Amino acid sequence: MDRKKVLKQQFKETPIEAGVFQIKNNQNGKVYIGSTKNFKTLNGLRFSLEAGTASPTNRLLQEDWNHYGKDAFSFEILETLKKKKEGYFNEKEALQELEDKWLDHLQPYEDQGYNKKK
Repeated sequence: MDRKKVLKQQFKETPIEAGVFQIKNNQNGKVYIGSTKNFKTLNGLRFSLEAGTASPTNRLLQEDWNHYGKDAFSFEILETLKKKKEGYFNEKEALQELEDKWLDHLQPYEDQGYNKKK
């Protein structure tokens, strides 16, 4: 198998995991807290920031990304959602609760971050 096929196969075999992540500006300490049903989508978010098309999502984050450059930012998974194997489980609600927990804990608002208070 060539390298491209191997990488494609690895991507397909990687389990889909949901959870909470942060994007940290290592220059000014600001963070953005978000959640996703699939951590694989973080590459797409990084690409959107690099292309300058993430601004509708978060204008301030995009402005700082443009100002400081991609090397000033780090992406980190804060917590992976633990899915119940039995009984009723609403992934969307559980993911929102997990994100709210991290928002309460880190308070990434105004001078400390890029999130907007709900």
